[in-house]
Amino acid sequence: MVTSILDKVRPDYIQIDCKGHPGYSSYPTKVGNPAPGIEKDALRVWRRETARRGVGLFMHYSGVWDSRAVELHPDWAVTNADGKKNKDITSVFGPYADQLLIPQLKELAGDYRVDGVWVDGECWATVPDYGERATRLFREATGISDPPKTSKDPHWYEWMQFNREAFRKYLRHYVAEVRSVYPDFQICSNWAFTDHMPEAVSVPLNFLSGDYDHRNSVNSARYAGRYLVHQGLPWDLMAWSFSRTPNHDSIPWKQKTAVQLKQEAAIVLALGGGFQAYFSQNRDGSIKPGEMEVMAEVAQFARERQPFCHHSVQIPQIGLLFPTGSYQKESGGLFTRNTGNNRLRGVLQALLEGQNSVDIVSEDMLNRNIKKFPLIVVPEWQQLSRVLCEDLISYVKEGGSLLIIGNETAGFFSEWAAADAGSPTTFKRLGSGQIGIMPDAFGLEYLKNGSKEKRAVLNDAVKALFPDPIVRSEGATDIDLSASMLGNKLTVHLVNTSGPHDKVTYIEKVSPAGPLTLSIRTGKKPARITLQPSGKKCGFRFENGRAIVKIDTVPLYEILVVE
Repeated sequence: MVTSILDKVRPDYIQIDCKGHPGYSSYPTKVGNPAPGIEKDALRVWRRETARRGVGLFMHYSGVWDSRAVELHPDWAVTNADGKKNKDITSVFGPYADQLLIPQLKELAGDYRVDGVWVDGECWATVPDYGERATRLFREATGISDPPKTSKDPHWYEWMQFNREAFRKYLRHYVAEVRSVYPDFQICSNWAFTDHMPEAVSVPLNFLSGDYDHRNSVNSARYAGRYLVHQGLPWDLMAWSFSRTPNHDSIPWKQKTAVQLKQEAAIVLALGGGFQAYFSQNRDGSIKPGEMEVMAEVAQFARERQPFCHHSVQIPQIGLLFPTGSYQKESGGLFTRNTGNNRLRGVLQALLEGQNSVDIVSEDMLNRNIKKFPLIVVPEWQQLSRVLCEDLISYVKEGGSLLIIGNETAGFFSEWAAADAGSPTTFKRLGSGQIGIMPDAFGLEYLKNGSKEKRAVLNDAVKALFPDPIVRSEGATDIDLSASMLGNKLTVHLVNTSGPHDKVTYIEKVSPAGPLTLSIRTGKKPARITLQPSGKKCGFRFENGRAIVKIDTVPLYEILVVE
């Protein structure tokens, strides 16, 4: 069974079940809580066969969320705001990591010699702990006598920050403990330092990853991937290979088609990341062989494009601001999505659907790279720090372009520029640069209705502020466009994103998109332009420092390589 997967899919690594949220381990662990009824050690088989082929073996392991550990050790659980013990979530202030998590990871690394772990149920499952020890430490650290119970109470932000740092300490602790004995054991904490936890990487993880939404997956991958590209670590994203109809959770899960998974994979590959897909295992640990035919087809699609996309580096064009401080102050939880994220997502979709090359950037990323971005877009954040605003104004004065969306957000910049009454976009010169202000609310409405009129207003503003991007596109609109460098070669990625992704769960067919004409800023005339993975040489004309190329059709994902 294992070798059949390796033969069909030819993966770089396989991730298998080890311990899910219920807390039962799928192998006869000596330090954890094995599932009842295990007769044979399937993990030995997986490790033996993957090792023979040189394929990495990683474990899916639920960390903070461990219902069985809490059942056996109620004192390990988080205390909720009402004073009751949580029935699923362990406390990052308690002994769970030292008494179960770390010993079990060492067992996997040492006894089984697996290559690494993808720890699930971590940042997104962590909740504030109102237990006696956590409360005492909070009081000692801040001088605040009692932690607030709701986001409307005083000192909520301080309480959230205290619990966020407690999670980081927990993460640093178990990573250091395992690495002290097994330095080559690779550790990834699901959604850590991604859009779910949008902050600078402060724990030495080996790679970043997350499993994006099994519904509306194309838009979810678009969003998650564009934050990861500048985090400075290898990364991948995981698709769910199955889904079910929204608001009908009683309907059974259904397998996605190969073309649907290819489209999801293309979003990730075009940004330089790796791609994995989740297929469920049977109760005995076996897989469903028929499903592997789908993954084999998806894998072949990815392999054909790998030489032209893997580890490519995005060329900074438009930076869409996702400020850590604003997110943390506006969020009602520790590491969760909030309304600010959705406003940002709406702006992102409109920019992408206007064929703009966009990255999502934090203030930490901008501190390192702000002058590399010709245009920075500030979506509708309700709180922005004075220092960040001043940094953005300095960027404009030195020649940058800034687009501010939403009247409330524009208020943070009112001493430097104000919107003109009645105008959809106001443009102001400041120093050597320019500010554009769109006072109307945008993001949530665009997510809801995808208004072409609102998208046109946004993209007209973008063109006015950023008239000379690396790539301009005319023609088909259902194509995500991004520009990157692969070594010394310019690559232009074209991903067909057509389909009602926010309304339909299963995609049976993706209609080809095209034609489109691309104008690529190259400076001097290229020696050649090829369309990959087919290797087709593209005719082009060269004028005013730009190569003009016509593409007849984009079936799913095509890559222009400019040499």
